Amino acid sequence: MARPPDHSPVGHSPDGTGMEVEVELEAAAERLREERDEVRARLASMTTNLESLFAASVDSNADDEHDPEGQTIAYERSQFEALIQGARDRLAGIEAGLLRLEQGSYGICEVCHQPIPAARLDARPTARTCIQHASRIPD
Repeated sequence: MARPPDHSPVGHSPDGTGMEVEVELEAAAERLREERDEVRARLASMTTNLESLFAASVDSNADDEHDPEGQTIAYERSQFEALIQGARDRLAGIEAGLLRLEQGSYGICEVCHQPIPAARLDARPTARTCIQHASRIPD
């Protein structure tokens, strides 16, 4: 794993060894990997459910406008598609966080280049900015 910049993003090491920062970065990496695995599993499940919904509707009346069940099927499809897109976006954010860890820029605000407070990273491990700049770049 890449060493963090001199201005430690997620902590500081009072003894100057950098060990506390390395432990925090490894914990962040593990959390991101676990979350990535969870999102991948959820995405696979939702994709399977959407495919099942498509398969089930093949034999039904394709005219949603006049089919009493049509609006429900269209609504369910739309809901699954939105959830899948949200999961894909979340996965992309997690992958980007893991890449920042590898590059040594994790925990550094992309706007002001100052360390992102550990509390923000605990709450939102994919954060790309500090709280002050959160509205400029979505996480």
